Amino acid sequence: MKGVILAGGTGTRLGPFTKLLNKHLLPVGHYPMIYWSIEKLGNSGIEDILIITNEKDLNDFKIVLGNGNHLGVNIEYAIQPYAGGISHGLFYAKDFVKEEKFVLLLGDNIFEDALLPYVEKFLKQNEGAKILLKRVHDPERYGIATVDNSTNQITSIIEKPKNPPSNLCVTGIYMYNNDVFHYIDKLKKSERGELEITDINNIYISEKKLTYEILNGWWIDAGTHDSLFRANQLVQKKFNKLGNDKNE
Repeated sequence: MKGVILAGGTGTRLGPFTKLLNKHLLPVGHYPMIYWSIEKLGNSGIEDILIITNEKDLNDFKIVLGNGNHLGVNIEYAIQPYAGGISHGLFYAKDFVKEEKFVLLLGDNIFEDALLPYVEKFLKQNEGAKILLKRVHDPERYGIATVDNSTNQITSIIEKPKNPPSNLCVTGIYMYNNDVFHYIDKLKKSERGELEITDINNIYISEKKLTYEILNGWWIDAGTHDSLFRANQLVQKKFNKLGNDKNE
């Protein structure tokens, strides 16, 4: 199984810092933000990782991450030529993924849960995709899933609804096989002019091939100043606890 991390975008919500530096290289705790996605994949046994970013920031990633050997993984790079949406960025992983299943992470998602249990379940899944959800207090900010409890299936995903039907947020943690690239080929641009990952997931829903799990621990989309600050607090708290445990 392989790993793909999307680390492009303009990062306008984290300006003015992102005028100089890609947001995924901003600090979260002791390390750049993107280290946490790499660590989650590595700890789940995924060693081959593709980082997709824009051409302007590519060299910075290579300086910081290199080939990934010092992090215990093998890192390759691909360029998303413009910010055309998550599905658009994912398209550039096609040659890397080949015939394998893979985990797609948005590089600004910082979360507590280990990926391994979810990866193991997906590897046993014969077809389709899996996404991870999280209950949130501000569902109007995210893509929100509705679930039929009688069948334990997702019935729809609505992007940033004004009247959210639930508080189950679609996190930036997705698991696919290479079928997803056939779906991307069929997508049309949304009103935002982007190829949306929500549209991909709704295709899987229509085919009853999308499974889900709900994260137990904390999860943060660290794409704003407030959420980045909160991510630093939570990660630092984890560091402090680990340090205290070692000293006891």
